[in-house]
Amino acid sequence: MKTQRWLSFNFFTFFFTWGVFLPYMVGWLTDGKGLTVIEASIIMGAGMIIRSLSTFLLFPEATKRSSLSSFMRYSALLSLIIVLFYIPSDSFGMLLVITVIFSLVYPNILAAMESSGSVLMQKENINYGKSRSYGSFGYIIAVLLIGIATYTWGENSIVWILILGLFLMVLTQFLPAPDTLKGPLHKSGTSGEGIYKTLLTSSSFITILLLTILLQGAHTSYYNYGFIYLKEIGVSAFYIGFILNIAVVSEIIVFAAADRLLSNTKVSTMFIIAAVGSTVRWLLIFLSPNVWMFVLSQLLHALSFGVAHYAFIKYISIRLPDEQIPAAQGMYAAFAMSLSTALLTFAGGPLYEYSPKIAFLGMTACSIPALILVLATRKKYSY
Repeated sequence: MKTQRWLSFNFFTFFFTWGVFLPYMVGWLTDGKGLTVIEASIIMGAGMIIRSLSTFLLFPEATKRSSLSSFMRYSALLSLIIVLFYIPSDSFGMLLVITVIFSLVYPNILAAMESSGSVLMQKENINYGKSRSYGSFGYIIAVLLIGIATYTWGENSIVWILILGLFLMVLTQFLPAPDTLKGPLHKSGTSGEGIYKTLLTSSSFITILLLTILLQGAHTSYYNYGFIYLKEIGVSAFYIGFILNIAVVSEIIVFAAADRLLSNTKVSTMFIIAAVGSTVRWLLIFLSPNVWMFVLSQLLHALSFGVAHYAFIKYISIRLPDEQIPAAQGMYAAFAMSLSTALLTFAGGPLYEYSPKIAFLGMTACSIPALILVLATRKKYSY
């Protein structure tokens, strides 16, 4: 199988499951399992904290002993087994335990997949944006399917579609992987501690990581409460999937064209675009809390998420040697995609119950400092 196609298939199946787990789990826990928004936020927040620790500690250590392809294969299989335990569980305690265990394994697949993309950009000159757009397309299919399923069969269909997605991902992981990914990435004599020390003492990398923490954390209210927010303002479950997919369509457009349109754009410029787009996005929802403004704000996902994510991938693929990429991806997944969202989720639950539009406005507390940071450091670190 061609490398480009292999990466595209893997992105598609993973983000199909991500399109179920990320935007709908709070809705499933509240409507399908009868928990309160605060209880569901605690469960998801705890899962994100575990996710951050796992991708920071477990993933880089695993790549010393296992190839990326093998790691993804067995992580996908274990994730499928774990998620089956959601079906009979109804208590807050059991749902919390299952989510924590699931979060130890499942998110590492994304870190491994993104690392694979970065390595294949270096070694085989694949088009990352093209393959990553397949991931966004998988996300779209999942969100549309969930919208139809919840409208027809109710919120309990969410977990069954997640199981279906994980089963498809397991099948995809057993396709022949590129030879580049079949061996460990660490060069002989290179220790994990040395790699972390190098990254953590690099002011440029730490600045980039902090920017991604702020910009990805700014999506917390959208990821956790977008589904229930649309329900509360009177949108039918059937149409919610279509509305949420507007963001992903805009993201696909960015990833599909990124290698062509952004190839000569500085990483710092991309972060400025992302920070401005993010700030405007949350202000729009706060100022006009209605479905049409929410739909309009979805277009800005192309900037707030898509451009920010591509900026990080471009930075590490250009600036870092391949043996440092898993550690960098693990830190990105741990802190930007997990820990920042987890901490903001704990605050977001009570804030959302007080006022949904304030919960969205609160995300500018991340996007505005990100804009200030990139403007203050872009010349110093020449990124």
